[in-house]
Amino acid sequence: MAILTIEDLTVKIAGKKVLNGLNLEVPKGETHVLLGPNGSGKTSLIASILGFPSYHIISGKISFDGKDITNLPTDERARLGIGVAFQNPPPIRGVKLGEVFKHIAKGKVDEIELAKITNIPMEFLGRDLNQGFSGGELKRSEIFQVLAQRPKFAIFDEPDSGVDVENLDVIGRAISRFLKGRSGLLITHLGHILRYVKADVAHVMFYGMTACSGKPSKIFDLIMKRGYKWCEKCPKVKKLSRKR
Repeated sequence: MAILTIEDLTVKIAGKKVLNGLNLEVPKGETHVLLGPNGSGKTSLIASILGFPSYHIISGKISFDGKDITNLPTDERARLGIGVAFQNPPPIRGVKLGEVFKHIAKGKVDEIELAKITNIPMEFLGRDLNQGFSGGELKRSEIFQVLAQRPKFAIFDEPDSGVDVENLDVIGRAISRFLKGRSGLLITHLGHILRYVKADVAHVMFYGMTACSGKPSKIFDLIMKRGYKWCEKCPKVKKLSRKR
């Protein structure tokens, strides 16, 4: 059974079409990775899964854990078990990281153990959320929050973007540990996170659609060697470009 099913999803924002009949299915217990060049629709897909109101669904359907969530508000989707570690979360003054942790962990997660796993110093729990955090600290904080939430389905948005090798190692190991036996979706342009997290299936996005799917190591190696420009030469991608 699939934890997430997206069928023929077409979405517009500010009158511009950003997803064009996209199809995607993630079975329970699997981790999938979504690769694609900038502007391919990866961020729009996350926003649509979460139900952000500015992303208008023109056609198609989103199902989560057997339930149609196409028209559900964002907070209800989160309560059903969708969690996201955002690439660029906003700073929030007056809200402490520790307060957020207590609210989402509900006493079921050891904050000391989780802080150790994500390399979050305990004094960070007293800091305003994302306020004055470095790039690496911001990423680790987002991972810390998602792991505290323990969602049925975790989405990690560009976890390998803008971090150094040491932070990537911490982030990669934490995500890998969490996703064992769970369901998740990794969104990445660079693909470096795949050195740490074992994905079951990789998908490549172009023009707001999934252009191809396959073995993650094979697809990642091809992209690393030839780049996304090489993918654009694929007959299927050329066909998708004509559908825009």
